[in-house]
Amino acid sequence: MLRKVLHSKIHQARVTAALPDYVGSITIDADLLEQSGMRPNDAVSIANCRNGERFETYILRGEPGSRKFEINGAAAHLVEVGDQLIIMHFALMTDEEHARHRPRVLIMGEGNRVSRTTHYEPR
Repeated sequence: MLRKVLHSKIHQARVTAALPDYVGSITIDADLLEQSGMRPNDAVSIANCRNGERFETYILRGEPGSRKFEINGAAAHLVEVGDQLIIMHFALMTDEEHARHRPRVLIMGEGNRVSRTTHYEPR
């Protein structure tokens, strides 16, 4: 059996742009994608810490070092520049894979810089 489990997370990222006329997605700095283990075109669930809105979209690769978190398309109406987001990436895993997996979490600080990283234990 496969279960949908947390693969990785970016916690407290700040929205840098909300672009409703853009093709829908979230643009994330390529360096942060690499650090988190997320990839372009991966599906992500996003929670807005300001208003509680939740939505799902897919990732576009942003310019390395830009520290951008841009919400594009219809979802741009659910955020404002400066809102803090929790970006959750899930994967389907067997129980054996889950037992070995340690979701990587980037905790963001000022200027969308990684303030620390952590891992969640499966048990």
